[in-house]
Amino acid sequence: MSQYLSDSSELSVTEDTKQDEHVVEAKAVPSVDIPTKSRPSILKRFVRRSRWTPPWCRQQPGREFGYNPSIVLLSAFASAVAAANLYYTYPVLNKAADDFGISYERAALIPQLLQGGYGIGILFLCPLGDVFRLRPLILTLTVATTCTWLGLCLASNFEVFTTLSFFTGFVTVSPQLLLPLIGTLAPPERRATAVSLVLAGMMMGLALPRVVAGIVTQYTPWRNIYWAALGLQCILVALMWLFLPDYPRPDPDNTQTFSRKYFNILGSIIRMTLTEPILAYGCLVTFLVNAVQASFWTTLTAHLAGQPFNFGPLNIGLFSMIGIGTTILIPVYAHFVIERFAPYFATTNGLLLTIVTVAVDCFTGDVLGIGGPILQAFGVDFGVQLGSVAYRAAVYKELPANRANVIFTACAFIGQLVGTSVGNTVYARGGWSNVGMFHIAFSLVTMMVIYLRGPREKRWFGWTGGPGLRLENGGAEKKDESSETEKNSTHV
Repeated sequence: MSQYLSDSSELSVTEDTKQDEHVVEAKAVPSVDIPTKSRPSILKRFVRRSRWTPPWCRQQPGREFGYNPSIVLLSAFASAVAAANLYYTYPVLNKAADDFGISYERAALIPQLLQGGYGIGILFLCPLGDVFRLRPLILTLTVATTCTWLGLCLASNFEVFTTLSFFTGFVTVSPQLLLPLIGTLAPPERRATAVSLVLAGMMMGLALPRVVAGIVTQYTPWRNIYWAALGLQCILVALMWLFLPDYPRPDPDNTQTFSRKYFNILGSIIRMTLTEPILAYGCLVTFLVNAVQASFWTTLTAHLAGQPFNFGPLNIGLFSMIGIGTTILIPVYAHFVIERFAPYFATTNGLLLTIVTVAVDCFTGDVLGIGGPILQAFGVDFGVQLGSVAYRAAVYKELPANRANVIFTACAFIGQLVGTSVGNTVYARGGWSNVGMFHIAFSLVTMMVIYLRGPREKRWFGWTGGPGLRLENGGAEKKDESSETEKNSTHV
């Protein structure tokens, strides 16, 4: 028994010793941290899911996203929503000034920064349309606009509000990427109609916000219009994410660095303006007609607020409804006239309408009463848009649309600034009739410009090849093909 106990104790001691040795050996082995999969952050998951493209929008071998009327309508809606962001502020400036405790003159800095940011964004963001794929670029800009707009809804400090206003204008340039895209995709026989529909969306975005914002601000707090606009912006983000096709990158060349390619594009924009007559003439026409339009709408407010009308802000805002009527008529005119005739013919009709309606208002204003400004509003708004649509459609047919659109929009922006400044100066010195004479003079200058060069002329001046009044679809298509070949050879 004792021998058994001693043997068992020795056995237990031996086992304990072995266990201790194993423990020592285990302790001697250095510990190794086994990496565990960490869950990605909420931001990373959001970015990953936002980059996911629905199957029906994906670019796949054998599938080409060509012209589609539904994309034109989506682009028109996107242009209206984005353009409206730049104009909600005007009717609410007095209420915003009271809310921030500042003067009206200081509050006027808000729309100036919005427009300034928009102009800078056009110059420096729109050329990215020739570097990156359009779907992720447009979605990024649309989401950025939504974020800055949310900041505008919440900002209680004037300095923060103005800073966000500048960045909102800077990223609200998606319409200027969609417009050349539609101009490129549309076939020659439908290009003018498609471009006019997107432009009509932009003009709707200019006209409606002033009316709606004026009505909402009159009965509710002024920030309500900003919250409503935020809801529209969120709807736009969802629609663009669901239905905007993933078009291939315009220039697939990967041999150049981003900075070199970007600055080459900026240089080519300037070079195109100096070497392509159709683009130079189109830009000059765009500058002149936008100067007339901006001058009219700027001075109209002072004219209606004074004698003999004495209109209030709401009644003045209702004049913007006339612009809605013209935006509906523009695509119809584009389909039946601009797509069939040379740009100078369609533009001449618009300029003649502008001259006649301005003359009737200025020289028979006492007889027509409020009918005079209504008639001139229709003539100016409808007439000047015809020239812009006609020359855009002609330029998109021959040149890289995105780069040409940057110059077009910049010229339109400068024309609006010049028209606003000159119109206010002329009105202060000579009244409404003198402003009308300024509009007639600029319209006549525009008409002289468009008749310096015929539609078949290859040089800067002349009418070689005849008037070429009616466009031939076959020739347009052939020209399109040769232009596309030149673009591809340039990329190679």
